[in-house]
Amino acid sequence: MKVLITGGAGFIGSHLAERLLKDGHEVFVFDDLSTGDLDNVHHLEGNPKFHMKVGSVLDRDALEPLFAEADLVYHLAAAVGVNYVIENPLQSLTTNIRGTEIVLELANRKKTRVLIASTSEVAGKKNGKVMFSEDDDRLLGPTTVTRWNYSTSKAVDEMLGLAYWREKKLPVVIVRFFNVIGPRQSPNYGMVVPRFIKQALLGHPITVYNDGEQKRCFTDIEDAVDGLLALGEHPEAPGEIFNLGGDADTNEISIKSLAGKIKNLTESDSPVEYVPYEKAFAKGSYEDLNYRVPDLTKINSFTGYEPSVSLDMTLRKIIEYYES
Repeated sequence: MKVLITGGAGFIGSHLAERLLKDGHEVFVFDDLSTGDLDNVHHLEGNPKFHMKVGSVLDRDALEPLFAEADLVYHLAAAVGVNYVIENPLQSLTTNIRGTEIVLELANRKKTRVLIASTSEVAGKKNGKVMFSEDDDRLLGPTTVTRWNYSTSKAVDEMLGLAYWREKKLPVVIVRFFNVIGPRQSPNYGMVVPRFIKQALLGHPITVYNDGEQKRCFTDIEDAVDGLLALGEHPEAPGEIFNLGGDADTNEISIKSLAGKIKNLTESDSPVEYVPYEKAFAKGSYEDLNYRVPDLTKINSFTGYEPSVSLDMTLRKIIEYYES
């Protein structure tokens, strides 16, 4: 197939492009490099089936010829990362919502299947359940807190996608990522694992926000790509939302414990420092989610998806990447 990846020079997009090329597909990457990086795809440039174009997802004219060719679209272009969203609230909302509108409008011309990247943050705060499922009620903080811009914008993306499916029968699949990690993920936008690893390797304090009791379930990038490819092909996936994450039994961990684990794996002398939210972020910009773990029943029942890479194995891969 000819596959278009918006945001394809980013962390997830570059790994997806790599796998699609390995499987024999022709890949078109489109990225404005706001959070993506040409270094992420530099090793793919010698492949005649790889094509890279720099541009904004808000530029309809630049995207239009790529959609005319594409058999499948992975829409990963978005404002991502806590720090980036807090520092660029207006740009984040515009990119995430208007960008998705343009992608859906162009895909609808040929009824090209689109997978929209969403986020576990759509679910919001813990609602009393052990794990989040796709149809749980959502509980968000106030609109005065900038952090919720990202969750809200991605929820609008989901609703747009479902509306196109219901009204126009555009085959849209929505994928909610749960803390995907791996080599090539940047520490510059607030992602906790590369930030901790970089701090540990440099001997800087490993900074944990608040008390570190927030719990997450991390997903290895190779497992995430497995899920994306399976959903890209599944005939019953359009019109559905899927959690895509790691195994809760092996990969759930508190941020406090994560800092300790990384300190041990890197054999670092870095101290672990606890930083109150009010010192780490501007007033009125941040509110945390204390628990974010996925229920993977749905994606498993559709595709047989079962994440297989342990957290320790993923952390070792990332450490080796940064050491190199």
